[in-house]
Amino acid sequence: MRKFEKAKGYNEVYFPKRSTGKSAGYDFAICTSLTVRPHEIALAKTGIKACMHDDEVLKIYPRSSLPRKFHLTIPNNVGIIDADYYNNPDNDGAIFIQLYNFSDEAVTLKKGTRIAQGIFEKYLTTTDETLNDTKRTGGFGSTGE
Repeated sequence: MRKFEKAKGYNEVYFPKRSTGKSAGYDFAICTSLTVRPHEIALAKTGIKACMHDDEVLKIYPRSSLPRKFHLTIPNNVGIIDADYYNNPDNDGAIFIQLYNFSDEAVTLKKGTRIAQGIFEKYLTTTDETLNDTKRTGGFGSTGE
């Protein structure tokens, strides 16, 4: 079952949606206005969480207009939302999107601005891996270094 839900603690959110029937990505919008200072990385709140199958990942990419219109990008080029991020105890699985301002001026985004697109993908694992007992408890870097 793959679906988007509103995360706890958020009032007004914009549910991700595809622009056309053949769009691969679901457009993500921010749920609060945000100013990103020059050469700063900021966290954009979506208020959305994603439920997916255990062998899937939600990859978050910058929308193609983000650098051209706003001089912003996602600093690591893609955000990875693992299936066990959903309903984690620290933030309920709310998706935040990192934004880097590569300009010399502050950039302000209005609530509802579409900044990224998410694509669900299946992935494969090896048959000889050994997993530790790490449990996801939050967001960025929550499973270790």
